[in-house]
Amino acid sequence: MSESTGNDLGTLYVVATPIGNLSDITLRALETLKSVDAIAAEDTRHTAGLLGHFAISKKLIAVHEHNEHQSAAKLLLQLQAGENIALVTDAGTPGISDPGAVVVNFLRQAGIKVVPIPGVSAVVAALSVSGIVQNGFYFHGFLPASGAARRHALEALKNQPVTLVFYEAPHRIVVSIADIAQVLGEGRRITIARELTKTFETIHTCLLSEAQLWLQADANQQRGEFVLLVEPEPVKEQEEISAQTSRMLKLLLAELPLKQAVKLAADISLEKKNSLYEFALQLKQSQP
Repeated sequence: MSESTGNDLGTLYVVATPIGNLSDITLRALETLKSVDAIAAEDTRHTAGLLGHFAISKKLIAVHEHNEHQSAAKLLLQLQAGENIALVTDAGTPGISDPGAVVVNFLRQAGIKVVPIPGVSAVVAALSVSGIVQNGFYFHGFLPASGAARRHALEALKNQPVTLVFYEAPHRIVVSIADIAQVLGEGRRITIARELTKTFETIHTCLLSEAQLWLQADANQQRGEFVLLVEPEPVKEQEEISAQTSRMLKLLLAELPLKQAVKLAADISLEKKNSLYEFALQLKQSQP
């Protein structure tokens, strides 16, 4: 599996591992783990279990969020000596809401070849079974643990016109759902994907107004790892503006500020001011 880099330097392989079901590991990942000289792991005990399942025996190096900078320098020495190393986390892909990005950046800057070995993604797995018609999505990862910081982060995402994707831990799931509903609005739909690929996998879609009650109705649904998919706010159908009112609004906008033109048009036509305001904004934006 070792790939020549054109010099004596080793290669770092960033290897995705299963998020639950061990059968999801790829053939290429197994080949890589068998061929490298050492494996840098977020939790060496956890990775030892994975390797044991596939009868792989390798030297393990602890690389986690508390020692990532120091570990990157040590890995560089081994790679410069010509060793090939695989980087793994407990589940999923290193650097995606898991340690790994610091190591990858440091080693790439040092001229080390870094090769991705892709695999399971909890985000993509959840999206694939949600039934959400995609117009794009924004992956945020874990929300802050503090309530105030969490609500502040949600406020910054409130107007995103795409599906919002969050990870959440079991001990925070209920309060996080409550904050999401409060800040983003209870009328949005949410898909709660729990324990993906594992024995008690659950995928449930409901309105945010119903999500907290659903979780509280069964304590078992509050256990495990969560992916939360929050759909964009439903697009409100704009009320049709009559041709006469449209012509009048265009004439008023040519002479008056937008708010004044809208107010006058609403007073004369008796049509809703909000609809006229949205229409006026569209007219302004369409002008060169």
